Amino acid sequence: MKFTAHTPSRQPAPAKLLLALLLAAPLVFSACKKDKDEPEPEEDNELITTVTYALTPAAGSTAPAATITWEDLDGAGGVAPVITGGPLTLRANTTYTGTITLLDKTKNPVANVTDEVATEKEDHLFFYDPTPAGLLTVTRTDRDANNREVGLATRLVTTAAATGTLKITLRHQPGTKDGTAGPGDVDVEATVPVAVR
Repeated sequence: MKFTAHTPSRQPAPAKLLLALLLAAPLVFSACKKDKDEPEPEEDNELITTVTYALTPAAGSTAPAATITWEDLDGAGGVAPVITGGPLTLRANTTYTGTITLLDKTKNPVANVTDEVATEKEDHLFFYDPTPAGLLTVTRTDRDANNREVGLATRLVTTAAATGTLKITLRHQPGTKDGTAGPGDVDVEATVPVAVR
């Protein structure tokens, strides 16, 4: 009787296959961890290129409405911001209702950041700082779910005729908003000329 030798087909040994899987696993887990550690989009500061402040005189006033737009398309440190509609011309001894519109014109189509700030009111706070200090008074009239002021809506009151500037600052304060300017970072800071006549 003739016997023929049987040659087994070459297949990877189970130990080698297991070793290859164990070596690849840290790479997979590392990639997952990196993705998880990336900041969520809502944690990032908003990009705001354009700020428009529109003022409507209180009922019964004959003062005209006023609007001014501050725009900085290339960001801080580049070309100086462009101001349209300036100076912000207001009537003396008059009360106005104010609204802010925020845009990001680096996006196509243009992104209305006002909606995002309104959705995340608990994380945002506006500051309105006139120079000189007595030029006008701005009061925030809207509030978030924690009953803290926001500043998308305002009441502005002028007194005597004068000229100066108004600095509008939006601070991003996720989880730290306490009604002060201390917490968080600046989303945008726009300074516009003002003339009270």
